[in-house]
Amino acid sequence: MLESSLHCWVLTDGKVGMESQCVGLAEKLGLNPELKRIAPRFPWSILPPQFWIAPLSAAGDAGDQLAPPWPDILIATGRQTVAPALGIKKANAATFAIQLQNPTFGRNRFDLVIVPKHDQIAGENVVQTSGALHGVTQDRLKEAHSEYAQQYGSLPRPVIGVLIGGTNKTFHFTENDAERLSAMLCKMAEESGGSLAITPSRRSGDENIQIIKNNLSGQNFDLWNGSGNNPYFGILAHADAFVVTGDSVNMVSEAIATEKPVYVYQLTGGSAKFSRFHDEMESAGKTRPFTGQVEIWESTGTNDMTIAAKAVKQAWDSHKN
Repeated sequence: MLESSLHCWVLTDGKVGMESQCVGLAEKLGLNPELKRIAPRFPWSILPPQFWIAPLSAAGDAGDQLAPPWPDILIATGRQTVAPALGIKKANAATFAIQLQNPTFGRNRFDLVIVPKHDQIAGENVVQTSGALHGVTQDRLKEAHSEYAQQYGSLPRPVIGVLIGGTNKTFHFTENDAERLSAMLCKMAEESGGSLAITPSRRSGDENIQIIKNNLSGQNFDLWNGSGNNPYFGILAHADAFVVTGDSVNMVSEAIATEKPVYVYQLTGGSAKFSRFHDEMESAGKTRPFTGQVEIWESTGTNDMTIAAKAVKQAWDSHKN
């Protein structure tokens, strides 16, 4: 979609969920991005972006340094990337700067800001998507299906992929949640005669995962123990349907992108913003609430990646001219 020779940086704090959004967009644009993971020094690491003095000098030794030659295209996301991204734009006006998610500061100084609709952000340089951007493609799913065939290929069908997040600023993954979720999964597995392919996150909590593991004893399940590579894409590829905790817009969006049925289990807590997202996905027929039963129904993904890529292409063409 863009010239493959363009120099592209992906700028994040290294969180997998953040980086996957940026890389997904870069690849959709036909670019081979250079990953820049920053770890700002104190006090910049705790200050809002508007208080960063000389942001290009704030990078700590634990992260990558930001120095010329500057990229043609910069794709950034996360609070700690806002000031550095604007610093790069100031140092080199020719850099086309894209910020994913609401930067909360300097929004009009970016060439393009791409946000999900539930953030309720608008502007001339703002593009709205239904959910989070991602790197889920049919080609990548085919590769993962082959790579993880030995691990998941022989599981009894239907295989239900269970993507578990955890506690964040909005939700809490309590022991009661773990007990209730595992009881519902156990009932579902018994009734379907199928199996569960489960991957937790760092936010899930060891105690909660142990509860789930204990309660699923006797069922056919594969639960990633945290060692080695996360088989996340293997589960996306092999599952017939998904149960996803509702604390992560990223995980729900990635599951939807497989074009398979997606059921959402809500953890304790929530917010108006998350409710807007989940309500929209349910209304559009992309997800259903998880009540302990799973049906295999026809599903389609969103066109978020196409919307975002076309917007970048149009804005880039105007920028370079």
